[in-house]
Amino acid sequence: RTMTMTSEISNLDITKAVDLSKILNTKPEEKAKQLPRPSGYRILCAIPEIEKEYGESGLVKAEETLMIEETLTTVLFVVDMGPDCYKDASRFPSGPYCKKGDFILIRPNCKNP
Repeated sequence: RTMTMTSEISNLDITKAVDLSKILNTKPEEKAKQLPRPSGYRILCAIPEIEKEYGESGLVKAEETLMIEETLTTVLFVVDMGPDCYKDASRFPSGPYCKKGDFILIRPNCKNP
């Protein structure tokens, strides 16, 4: 669902994106209460928090820059896994590729603006 949500952010007009950013910027413990439980073979991933400033310069990034970096991220955090993840020994002979608490690399959601 995380991937879908980030792709939806890039398609929203700016007023809707601002409203959505308020939801996405809630405290982590509040977000955790709202997360769905993955079913079947699905994996629930979260986007790590994006740095709000550029390195040591202290320059603050624009909201649009933060949204672009979040949308094009290639690193996700595994929050939870469905009960059937990696259970098929014929497809995954060496075992699971990841586990809860791991960071994983994905292909970015690239769309031409």
